[in-house]
Amino acid sequence: MSERDDFGAFLIGFVIGGLTGAITALLLAPQSGEETREVIKERAIELRDKASETVNTTYAEAEKAANEALRRAEELLEKAKKSAEELQQKGSTLLEEQKSKLSKAASKAGDAAEEIGETLS
Repeated sequence: MSERDDFGAFLIGFVIGGLTGAITALLLAPQSGEETREVIKERAIELRDKASETVNTTYAEAEKAANEALRRAEELLEKAKKSAEELQQKGSTLLEEQKSKLSKAASKAGDAAEEIGETLS
């Protein structure tokens, strides 16, 4: 992240330096005041258009990334729901199997108890 901050600071410094140099060159150029103002106005319009384009591009990229993140989150949610449903189904099946085994064991124990009771009688 530090490298990104350093690059951002460099880029801002570069742009400001470029603008300062351009303005200085325009002011020192051998032109009339009216011509210089016209050139400055044109450059300002170009700069505004470039800044607007950059903002729009950045906004579009951010919106695209947000949509991608949302889509991915929805996919993960669906996977989690499916996994939960599968686990619930496996748990229910296992519970039914254990109930059946317990019922059979209880039945066998009851039968064995009856045999022992009859044998003792």
